[in-house]
Amino acid sequence: MLSLRTAVFALAIMMAPLAYAQQSPPTETNCTNGLDDDGDGLPDCGDADCAQTDACKPDGQPENTNVKCSDWKDNDGDGYVDCADEDCNAPNVSACKGSWTGSNNKKPAPGGGQSSSENTVADEFPELKDGQSVEDLIGKGSDNDGERNDYLCADGVDNDGDGRIDCADFGCRFDPTVTVCRGNPGMRFSIVANVGYEHQFPQSFPDQPTPRRSAVNDVRFTRLQLRSFGPMPLMQDSFYLISMRAEKTPRLTFAMFQIPIAKGHFMNINSGAGGLNNAGVLSTAKNLLLEPPFYLFNAFDQGYGATITFDGPLDPGKIVLYRAYVAGGAGIFNGNVGGRFFDNDNTNFTYGAGLSFQFNIVGGWSRWDTQFLYTSVPLATALTVGAKYDQRSQERYVAANAHYILRWNILELAAEAFMKRELEFQSWQFSYNVRLGILLWQKHLMFGADWGEFIPGDPNDPVINPGLEIRRQRAERQGRVALHWYFFRNIGIASVLFQYREVEPTRNGQIDPDEDHALKVEVQYRF
Repeated sequence: MLSLRTAVFALAIMMAPLAYAQQSPPTETNCTNGLDDDGDGLPDCGDADCAQTDACKPDGQPENTNVKCSDWKDNDGDGYVDCADEDCNAPNVSACKGSWTGSNNKKPAPGGGQSSSENTVADEFPELKDGQSVEDLIGKGSDNDGERNDYLCADGVDNDGDGRIDCADFGCRFDPTVTVCRGNPGMRFSIVANVGYEHQFPQSFPDQPTPRRSAVNDVRFTRLQLRSFGPMPLMQDSFYLISMRAEKTPRLTFAMFQIPIAKGHFMNINSGAGGLNNAGVLSTAKNLLLEPPFYLFNAFDQGYGATITFDGPLDPGKIVLYRAYVAGGAGIFNGNVGGRFFDNDNTNFTYGAGLSFQFNIVGGWSRWDTQFLYTSVPLATALTVGAKYDQRSQERYVAANAHYILRWNILELAAEAFMKRELEFQSWQFSYNVRLGILLWQKHLMFGADWGEFIPGDPNDPVINPGLEIRRQRAERQGRVALHWYFFRNIGIASVLFQYREVEPTRNGQIDPDEDHALKVEVQYRF
């Protein structure tokens, strides 16, 4: 992250010609008064004029307080000055907290920075008009809209190529969904909580005289996600994330740590998020239809015990990105921590490997981005294609995936499809999902809708006992519409969703068809 010391040094370099033109005093006359006496932009011990004075020589004191970390001296004589010294990352030191400059509610002060008692960083801000907030600066002026999630805002890379890295980027600083750039850059804790009311309409079929199911009403906390994340000590550009989801089945669903390799390439080790689709492990707060479309990926991206992933750019402009992974071990849920699971006494070793390529056609998009829009966004469109091989406890298959997204102004359109050839039972399976999002009223109302299907083919070698590992053997279609109200910025959201879901009977007729018409009202808060 860009520190205050680095920002002042940069500002000093820009001011040097002006200082010379004004014929300021040629040397620093006082090295302890906190002033820039000679007008060259460098006060006291930050000025080379003071380097040999007694006041600016190492004093042997530990560099672990706000005073010692902002006095321009290498106090402990280890070769590192102020915030460049690892000791200044101590929890009690706020002088080296990074480039975050305060509350999102504060308008930038004249000349750059923000009106705040905290450390500020000079910056070039587009002018805020009446009714605008700092979120409106994202993607404007010299800022490119390409870094606005915790993953990209903590990797030490200028992903969108606008000259601002991580928390110096407007998207990282001003998008309320980004939490790694708030104050202390150390370990962070985050919560996503949803409480909802659900009404399932009575279910009936034409060949039955009475409804199969009466109306069902329920009120409960539908999800609770607890996350801890932050930079890894002494490892530049690396970070970790651990997440616990407490829903119908409480489980640790996602844990990872990321290590830089070179030139924007990373190695990532996690608890099973190695599939071609990201919906199963995306934060619950980022799903426009409240829940991911499970029919889309459930039969294609199944759980692993652990995954190692390599990813990075294939070109300097980051137009083409790659992601390759190898995974092993079976899990009931995608991204679940908890060991091996085998069904029907089948002990086949489960493993998988895959490769995908992302093409940023215009702008930049990340698979970790939220599906919600809060303000208008610049044009961005990307295509991702990938393929994989999986051996599960009861099946072997190859699968391919394609995902396309378009974001522009107040519109977001996404389409994704899977295709799978099951080698054990000789069958084809398909699924697709199309999602539409429209920001009806900026910072207030957003509309979302999706439609999709899972289409299983007839197996040449029928499954005798499918168990838990052979999933989605029944054709399914689902449609949903939702309206979201941002009642507190974009971290407090009230949603109304209607869902239509239809599942066909099994081929042998042992399981009847199923329908699910439900109305859901949920209130979500995250921090």
